[in-house]
Amino acid sequence: MSDYVIPTPPVVALPVAGNAAKFPVRRVYCIGRNYAAHAIEMGHDPDREPPFFFQKNPDNLDPSGIFPYPDHSSDVHFEVEMAVMLKSGGDKISIKDAESHIFGYALSLDMTRRDLQGEQKKMGRPWEIGKAFERSAPCGPIHPVSETGLLNEGRITLSVNGEVHQEGDLNQMIWKVPEMISYLSDYFTLAAGDVILSGTPAGVGPINRGDEMLMAADGLGEVKIKVE
Repeated sequence: MSDYVIPTPPVVALPVAGNAAKFPVRRVYCIGRNYAAHAIEMGHDPDREPPFFFQKNPDNLDPSGIFPYPDHSSDVHFEVEMAVMLKSGGDKISIKDAESHIFGYALSLDMTRRDLQGEQKKMGRPWEIGKAFERSAPCGPIHPVSETGLLNEGRITLSVNGEVHQEGDLNQMIWKVPEMISYLSDYFTLAAGDVILSGTPAGVGPINRGDEMLMAADGLGEVKIKVE
């Protein structure tokens, strides 16, 4: 007899480059407006104010290479990001110890139903309906930090149909990865399997059915995503 009254949900797990074993996902934290130029293009002051985060669901992460255009929106935007995967966690992690908790990195998209997000902003409501919809975080394989080294700088880009729309450098983050980990751990208990989407450079914009997106970053290769 099962210990549960319904079937247990499957574990969300992502592929790891060069490894048959997968990375199980616990939580997904996303930092907002973490590149100055993107903050400006979204109409906000890029000064170093305290960071803010929202969450996606673990099963929003999707390594399939396909992004189904979602319902209830006619203005879906791409936002390329570096995802940071944690192998351990805790509370009140110091900045100097933060990087010791990193398992690896991956390319990811924070796809956004911008029209729905905009409506929520006007009403002062949470963003989840615009951010945490099904398959809203297409991603590539995880590259272990043992292979890449710590990624604190390097070019990151997003192209649509061969044209570069987003281009930045990881060193342009307002809040660096160790600072994000430390800050989050003051408010949440971080743990192995947690994922942090570290923000997007300027140049975000809409996609259409049939488009092909290509995200790339130094040390993380390229990942193609087809919009259907």
